Amino acid sequence: MGRGKLRIYLGAAPGVGKTYAMLSEAHRRVERGTDCVVAYVEHHDRPRTEVMLHGLEQVPRRRLEYRGGVFPEMDLDAVLARRPQIALVDELAHTNIPGSRNAKRWQDVEELLAAGVDVISTVNIQHLESLGDVVESITGVRQQETVPDEVVRRADQIELVDMSPEALRRRMAHGNIYRPDKVDAALSNYFRPGNLTALRELALLWVADRVDAYLTQYRSDHRVSRIWGSRERIVVGLTGGPEGRTLIRRAARLAEKGAGGEVLAVYIARSDGLTSASPKELALQRTLVEDLGGTFHHVVGDDIPAALLAFARGVNATQIVLGSSRRKTWQYVFGPGVGATVARESGSDLDVHIVTHDEVAKGRGLPVARGARLGRSRRVWGWLVGVAGPPVLTALLSTVDLGLANDMLLFLALTVAAALLGGLMPALASAAVGSLLLNYFYTPPLHRWTIADPKNIVAIVIFVAVGVAVASVVDLAARRTHQAARLRAESEILSFLAGNVLRGETGLEDLLERVRETFGMESAALLERAGDVEPWTCAGRAGQGRPIERPDEADVDMPVGDHMALALTGRVLPAEDRRVLAAFAAQAAVVLDRSRLQEEADRARTLAEGNRIRTALLAAVSHDLRTPLAGIKAAVTSLRSEDVEWSEEDRAELLEGIEEGADRLDHLVGNLLDMSRLQTGTVTPLIREIDLDEVVPMALGGVPEGSVDLDVPETLPMVGVDPGLLERAMANLVENAVKYSPSGTPVLVAASALADRVEVRVVDRGPGVPDEAKGRIFEPFQRYGDAPRGAGVGLGLAVARGFAEAMGGTLDAEDTPGGGLTMVLTLRAAGPSPELLHVTEHAAEPERQTS
Repeated sequence: MGRGKLRIYLGAAPGVGKTYAMLSEAHRRVERGTDCVVAYVEHHDRPRTEVMLHGLEQVPRRRLEYRGGVFPEMDLDAVLARRPQIALVDELAHTNIPGSRNAKRWQDVEELLAAGVDVISTVNIQHLESLGDVVESITGVRQQETVPDEVVRRADQIELVDMSPEALRRRMAHGNIYRPDKVDAALSNYFRPGNLTALRELALLWVADRVDAYLTQYRSDHRVSRIWGSRERIVVGLTGGPEGRTLIRRAARLAEKGAGGEVLAVYIARSDGLTSASPKELALQRTLVEDLGGTFHHVVGDDIPAALLAFARGVNATQIVLGSSRRKTWQYVFGPGVGATVARESGSDLDVHIVTHDEVAKGRGLPVARGARLGRSRRVWGWLVGVAGPPVLTALLSTVDLGLANDMLLFLALTVAAALLGGLMPALASAAVGSLLLNYFYTPPLHRWTIADPKNIVAIVIFVAVGVAVASVVDLAARRTHQAARLRAESEILSFLAGNVLRGETGLEDLLERVRETFGMESAALLERAGDVEPWTCAGRAGQGRPIERPDEADVDMPVGDHMALALTGRVLPAEDRRVLAAFAAQAAVVLDRSRLQEEADRARTLAEGNRIRTALLAAVSHDLRTPLAGIKAAVTSLRSEDVEWSEEDRAELLEGIEEGADRLDHLVGNLLDMSRLQTGTVTPLIREIDLDEVVPMALGGVPEGSVDLDVPETLPMVGVDPGLLERAMANLVENAVKYSPSGTPVLVAASALADRVEVRVVDRGPGVPDEAKGRIFEPFQRYGDAPRGAGVGLGLAVARGFAEAMGGTLDAEDTPGGGLTMVLTLRAAGPSPELLHVTEHAAEPERQTS
């Protein structure tokens, strides 16, 4: 089954009649025998709309409870089960009540369309997501319920339900939209004539753009090349010269005279990049055309008139605005010019305006091939050989008679040398000077500017032709070599850029510094702003040049989207450099977005971790702290009871329970405080040298007697630790081992020296921990297996590892041979011990003490 079709009734404001029009269409469909149901329609107690529901099948609504109330929502499952041909779904931008399958009603509609059900829906222009800021600036009300523009644009049909502001206010005053108690407030606020007029204009323009998109698609599908003058579209041809601003303003005035006029400025650059306009001037013209409501386009084409006409016909333009030629009279020998060619080939469907300006006939540089790619020193030598070489050769040949053929070959060799050194122009100069000297000094009649023998004329012509041909080949090869080197450099730069940015190895400041170094600029900055009228701010900067506050203050600026630009100072870049600069600008925006997303992700991760710890703390306080408190309170209440006479044994037992509960509370609160100190980074250990046998036995006071076997040799080297932190860490490790050890099986605490460190092992014979869970047991609020809530809040091992790392040590978990878990606490030895070897051997036969 195919996807269903979506039809939307679009209105400028509530009350224009969208729902009424939708229900009228439903009645027409039902009369034609179409299976049509009302999935959800809200009549808002409007009598005329409510009457239109009569005679239409309505799918029962789903009732959802939320914050003490019951709210009706569309029952999506019931509509899908009913599977009508057409479903009516009102208020496309509506936000569903929590508990619904989808958060937004347009998502429900998407499911219906995917199931093959046609949907007719309604929406107001103020609910389109992209227009939220505009509507808020007009009405002062921020719309909370929005629908993505793309959802509405994808609709198969969009019908505008229009009504004049005056008629809509009359409907409001008559009580046909809101209840009487809300009419006065609505007319004084949202339904003011200015608000309604502006919203109506937004709706009309949005629908007009949609119709234009339909027309463009139709012309493309049916390959319609002839221009249809459905609306005035004016294309402005820019050359990058100062006259461009005059042309843009003239085109804007022409557009204002027609309904829905649109201005499109286009600059056409040659594909070889050998000629270029001023980037700064083009940037100013781009800003101007955008400020006047038009758009700027950059097109590549070697045949400028053909490219301009192709662009105009592609956008269905009706007029082209060009400036009068800046060429001088003698320059017309190169051709009729762009304006004349465009006017001749435009046909009857395009009007061409030639606009005069202040730069007319002031001259402009023609795109001639030059040997500038050869380097300054080579060109200087080429001109020296080409101009001074023929007279010097003539003076040398005056002393010897080699014959005309040999003389011409020598002059030809000189011309080839000039071409190899300086390119085309020095070679032409050498050929011209050489031919004149050959004619005057070596061609009969001598010392006259005439040639008697026709064969000599042919020889001189061949001489000049060979010199020009060789010079042209050398110049072309030099330019191609320059282009190849430039393309290789561009590819290397782009490859480096893409690799570093995609791997996330380049920060924004590093990227901007790379831009500055690549193009030899003084400074590079990425500027951005929140909106069209907001001030520019600097997101990142590199270099020592003058601070840049706006893109138009820079020597070069490259726009990135609507509200971001890469600005550089130092010099004006040629057009071919801007291609690579555009790639840098786009990547700079990507790097900035990625860094911000990373910061947001880090903040979210920190907040999530904090929330997790806070949740666990609340759970600990609510249960693990409450249990010993409840026991203490019960024992104290029993002791204070005057109705019961307690024996000495009972009183001792109750007091012992109070003491155990208090000890448990003290231990629990201590761990919570220690974990808090570790989380906030306020643990500052006081490291000093100490013997382990002075600290470890003190950590066993909280475990039952006989539950631990201690093996800490007196010959161990001293360790550099904080005694208090070490005692707390060992106490937590021992308590955890005793907790999971089988009854009657003592825990072994053994210490040994290895090289420059001392290891303390806490060995139990409990159930052990799988390898994949060994890392998690050191996280806060983690209990392994089915440990009861009363077994603690899961902070002991986390605190122990935190204290160990604060002292420069480590704490890891290993499997105990034969079953169980071994905690290995590694500490730094304070210094070498002369009895280290003896200690290592002694560890094989431990002496056990029982505590």
